[in-house]
Amino acid sequence: MVAKPGWYAAQQKFEQLPCFTKLIAVYLQSMKNIRNFCVIAHIDHGKSTLSDRLLEFTQTISKRQMQSQALDDMDLERERGITIKSHAIQMQYKHTDGQEYTFNMIDTPGHVDFSYEVSRSIAACEGALLLVDASQGIQAQTISNLYLAIEHDLEIIPVLNKIDMESAMIDEVSEQVMDLIGCELEDIILASGKTGTGVQDIMDAIVNRIPAPTGDEEAPLQALIFDSVFNPYRGVIAYFRLMNGTMKKGDMVRFINTEKEYAADEVGVLKMDLLAKKELRAGNVGYIITGIKNSTEIKVGDTITHTGKLAGPAIQGFEDVKPMVFAGIFPIDNDDFEDLRDSLEKLQLNDASLVFEPETSVALGFGFRCGFLGMLHLEIVQERLSREFDMDVITTVPNVSYFAYTKKDEELLVNTPSDLPDPTILDRVEEPYIRAQIITKPEFIGAIMTLCMEKRGELRNQSYLTPERVELSFELPLAEIVFDFYDRLKSISRGYASFDYYPIDYRASDLVKLDIKLNGDPVDALSALVHREKAEAFGRKICKRLKELLPRQQFMIAIQAAIGAKIIARETISALRKDVTAKCYGGDITRKRKLLEKQKKGKKKMRQIGNVEVPQKAFLEVLKLD
Repeated sequence: MVAKPGWYAAQQKFEQLPCFTKLIAVYLQSMKNIRNFCVIAHIDHGKSTLSDRLLEFTQTISKRQMQSQALDDMDLERERGITIKSHAIQMQYKHTDGQEYTFNMIDTPGHVDFSYEVSRSIAACEGALLLVDASQGIQAQTISNLYLAIEHDLEIIPVLNKIDMESAMIDEVSEQVMDLIGCELEDIILASGKTGTGVQDIMDAIVNRIPAPTGDEEAPLQALIFDSVFNPYRGVIAYFRLMNGTMKKGDMVRFINTEKEYAADEVGVLKMDLLAKKELRAGNVGYIITGIKNSTEIKVGDTITHTGKLAGPAIQGFEDVKPMVFAGIFPIDNDDFEDLRDSLEKLQLNDASLVFEPETSVALGFGFRCGFLGMLHLEIVQERLSREFDMDVITTVPNVSYFAYTKKDEELLVNTPSDLPDPTILDRVEEPYIRAQIITKPEFIGAIMTLCMEKRGELRNQSYLTPERVELSFELPLAEIVFDFYDRLKSISRGYASFDYYPIDYRASDLVKLDIKLNGDPVDALSALVHREKAEAFGRKICKRLKELLPRQQFMIAIQAAIGAKIIARETISALRKDVTAKCYGGDITRKRKLLEKQKKGKKKMRQIGNVEVPQKAFLEVLKLD
């Protein structure tokens, strides 16, 4: 490894010292023995299990502390068996050459909704373990994550996982990996996260194939924040990668993006728990605690530098997140609005891909318009608000962002149906399109094509990766995959198809605003922007579902779906009948008629002044349209 130019300036200062040679040797030694890498793969290919074996092998965690998915610290992650958030940890490994190495590993999520977590992790590394399930082969997210790693010039180490399974296709999947990466057969490591097979080979490959980090300890401090968490007692804890310089406890540091200055109360490295250190040097990964309590004062992707010795421009780490799905989140009780704001701000520190802004609704009061990376991300955020902050919320119908153009050619961003301009001045609406990549078995091609055509998709490419695996490429409107596309794709392919997507452009579409009315009053929280061809079917589904969910009243309730003034679907909830004639025992029939007539007038009056309360369950369940 060659020292950076910053050392040449420092050389004149130190060359007279007798220990100069020794200082350079110590510097190079410390840099040479650090390896920063992440673990990437498709969902359920065994990243967390293999990470557990690496922790055991390096004795970072004791057998007594060991549990499945050791790095996943959320109950939600263990219950669902998925990784939601990236997890960084430092391991010490004594190599067969007698030298001790420091491994900074980041375990990343595999679901397409959490690809932003993967991109942030990749920005802090020099290498990546690419895991491929030997029983399933290469899948869509495998390719997507690989391209992310290649864009950042990471050294890729292919690992074939789950080789102990009876269904493992080692030769076939090895050929897929060689075709994809262009590597040799001997470069592929055979491993099993369950049994621990191949862990030693992985360790050797990390030492021999992943390059040591580069950096200049004498240069001004530059550290890239790649993640942050909120601790109720210590405030915001920022995780960073030191690119240049050194950071010591007590240093005055500056966050370039937010232009805030703080004292470093504590710096250290990420073990199973935070381990405080007096100093961290270039090339390492660590954390900093500055006592920040306000979430707006720190931003993932920001650069940390010293206050007196500024490092110049910020590090170009990764782009700001672009939400794909939008939904309104409202507190059940309007008095909880400020509590919900605090909860979302703290959650945003743990999940940098969550974006939100205040919003008001006639039906639901004050709340927030939130942007998510997908439906699973929305579901996870909702669950975390409930578990971690004890916030019960109502979520509106998810939709995507559109661009509306008026007849004067003014461009308007449409995040909610209420943002759509009046039809008299509206010229056209453009919706986002995505390129979907589906990898499946040949026998499911027909069913998948039918599903994509139903979702207004166009087939762009079809290629056979192997005789048993085919890749289909479609262009689809993003709004069509928001609700149930992924679930239906898994159902019709018996779980074999894998799915990944990325946005391409905006295209003009015949979109209309669909209003849901209860007794003639529109419920803005249930409004949606839909394609004109699908408006009637979508309206019928919502009306039918609301009829099942809304409680009966003592007056008739009309549920209607409307486009403008035109009603396109209707359901009626009949009134609860109170038996007012029960007290009549015999006598003239006119007495019963008189009571029934009085009841009829009362119900008519009640219907005119009565309000229909939409329970929380209705808002939550209406999302689960089949």
